Amino acid sequence: MAEQLKLSRQLQTRIRQLEDEKHAPLAVVGMGLRLPGGLDSPDAYWDFLRADGNAYSAIPEDRPGLSAVYDPVPGRPGRSYVDRAGFLSDIAHFDAGFFGITQREAKLLDPQQRMLLETSWEALERAGIAVRRSDRLDIGVYLGMMASEYGERLEDRSDMTGIDPYYTTGGGLCFGAGRISYVMGFKGPVLSVDTACSSSLSALHLAVRSLRSRECRYALVCGSNLLLSASLMVSLCQTRALSPEGRSKSFLATADGYGRGEGVGVLVLMRLEDAEREGRPIVAVVRGTAVNHDGAASSLTAPNGPAQQEVIRAALADAGVEPAELGWIEAHGTGTVLGDPIEVGALDAVVGEAVRQRGTPLAIGSVKSRLGHLEAASGIAAVLKTALMLHHGEIPAALSEDDGELNPHIPWDRLGFAVPRENRPWPEDLPRRVAGVNSFGMSGTNAHVVLEAYRPQPPEAAPASEARQELLTLSAKDPAALADLADAVCGYLKRTDEVRLASVCHTLRAGRAPLAHRIAVTGTTATELAEAVAAAVDSRDPEAAAQPFRAAVLRVAADGPGLAAGLAALAGAFPRLAVGPSGAEDGPADALARLVGRFGIRIRLERGSGTGGGAARLEWQVGGATRSMPVVGAQPGTAPALLLDALAALFTDGADLRLDALGGPGVRFLGDLPTYPFQRRRLWIEEPPVGAAREGADGAQRRTGPTVPHPEEREAVRAYLMTELTEVLHATEELDPTRSFLETGGDSFLSTLFITRVEEHYAVGLTAEELPLDMPLAELFGKLADDIANTARAGGRVRGA
Repeated sequence: MAEQLKLSRQLQTRIRQLEDEKHAPLAVVGMGLRLPGGLDSPDAYWDFLRADGNAYSAIPEDRPGLSAVYDPVPGRPGRSYVDRAGFLSDIAHFDAGFFGITQREAKLLDPQQRMLLETSWEALERAGIAVRRSDRLDIGVYLGMMASEYGERLEDRSDMTGIDPYYTTGGGLCFGAGRISYVMGFKGPVLSVDTACSSSLSALHLAVRSLRSRECRYALVCGSNLLLSASLMVSLCQTRALSPEGRSKSFLATADGYGRGEGVGVLVLMRLEDAEREGRPIVAVVRGTAVNHDGAASSLTAPNGPAQQEVIRAALADAGVEPAELGWIEAHGTGTVLGDPIEVGALDAVVGEAVRQRGTPLAIGSVKSRLGHLEAASGIAAVLKTALMLHHGEIPAALSEDDGELNPHIPWDRLGFAVPRENRPWPEDLPRRVAGVNSFGMSGTNAHVVLEAYRPQPPEAAPASEARQELLTLSAKDPAALADLADAVCGYLKRTDEVRLASVCHTLRAGRAPLAHRIAVTGTTATELAEAVAAAVDSRDPEAAAQPFRAAVLRVAADGPGLAAGLAALAGAFPRLAVGPSGAEDGPADALARLVGRFGIRIRLERGSGTGGGAARLEWQVGGATRSMPVVGAQPGTAPALLLDALAALFTDGADLRLDALGGPGVRFLGDLPTYPFQRRRLWIEEPPVGAAREGADGAQRRTGPTVPHPEEREAVRAYLMTELTEVLHATEELDPTRSFLETGGDSFLSTLFITRVEEHYAVGLTAEELPLDMPLAELFGKLADDIANTARAGGRVRGA
């Protein structure tokens, strides 16, 4: 019986563990966004939410199709009565080179895919997650997206020459999420979700389930929407779904339809326990989610009150939150005569009684009234807003005093709800800061999310100590970006509290991916580091790009007391680096080699001479020369500073270092540091007037092209091949012949197009397997030119001659 009782208790414990995992809280650790009004960071979004005004604007000049169908008189066939929406300020520019994409392909990509890449990168940087493709990080991507309209400008039934392979991968909804994972090298699940306006909140629900079931360690939850198609705008106007003013007037008496908006948002989620262990910047906590469908409602697109009640109850149950604990509801709030009263009625049925009993009104509102209804991205915009509210402990005004009366069809006098018209602190009489985000789509899919403010454990009191030496690293894909990043970081350092300095350096060296153009400095104060960064940028050769390497030699004089003392000093300064001997015969030299090897480089230990009078030094090859730096000198106590100087030189020279272990006690990743300064250029297919020919990927008509040389003129043929490939890639700069086809951004699609163009003029005998795409271009062109000459001599000819 004792054994049975023990087994029963073990089973009960395991059941509780499984139940806890089923409802495990998730941490929001990173954000990225592009929202109307030029909002491109969490701080900018929060400042906007706390200020007055909205982000609606007139139709941009680069959307001539939307302007062409505008007619202010509602109801006219084939016309839209809307000329305002929440438009993004720029969707045409993109840093294609940063993501290894050719200008040709980038120009054909739906701008949503381009912005998703940028915002995902920024969100991961704010989470302190360094993206190296070789790592194949365990990150899932969950995207809510319902339309891809950019490709319409290539469609012309009378001329299909504008359709090339990127028409598919540039516009398909599945490729938005897939491209993020491909470009960044992730290995987790990748899902694109389309449930109309509830798409991104439905994607969040799926991400939460995947994290709880440990299908992935991190999750990118994305939402995206752009307004490019005149067809959809006309269709929505024909249904009278849109407000003639182009603005969502959530919960107002003047509500007469919703105002459209566009934007992109990304959240980085992970299990809360993992985020705390890794020292991530936790903005808020996702406690619970739920999704359901209206089922047999009055119509497919009409909201269903009972179904909304069910999904709200399910989300609260999943979160373990009581209705009386809620301090804010971010409502769907489209501003329609039908939708707003049904949504408020559903909320009242679930939480109204508990709210009235507690006495403190429940504040509700919708960011749609200020940004527009971002449709598939509306849920992510709402979650971003709510997470910031919880983080700051403040409820921004949902409406202004000038917005007029509330919707009279909603019985506000008997409800425990309030729509705030001024900024206010979170109610102090509520024991927790908890909020809900509601969403429903025209597809009939409803979603609800419950979030809570993060309450960190009070940090342990750290003993007072002298300022310690820190290593700060910065890198970028090109010199201009490095200069921009350095300037932004210098400005940040000048505003940095010295208490946060160790975390700033830890975030920059361990939470950012190392790129080709680099600087690394050491210092003990923020001012000292800022001055060193500025000096490093001014003094570096802008053409000096690091060449990756992962090996070095550690030369030690002997296993003497100086080496042991230096090793002890390193272990004291960097506790995470402390290593014990792996075998009984190991001495300080072997331990030091293992310690240095923890930075991710292969170490060859050599005992004897060549240490320059100190106890140990590192050597490595760079640019054909040998670099040598001491790591343990004549005074063992200087070893920590010497090691940091050596690591700075290694990093600058191109070593792929892993610097996480340099972080001292109490360091955390910070989420407010400057993110990568993308070097964008305009990559855009202009929208043609009605009836005009579309601009194709390869030109609607074949270009005249270069003069085709005789196949025996090998050097001329090589030059011709370079010209052809340059045109295929749509490259604006001369191609580097030492780089491979793949390194220039080419892929299987472009290789086929390139060979097809060559075969218009020459007979080619080589197969695809005999022309590997990882071969340097000079070698590839030489091999191809030789084949063209040999094939012509054997009986082929110059085609089209």
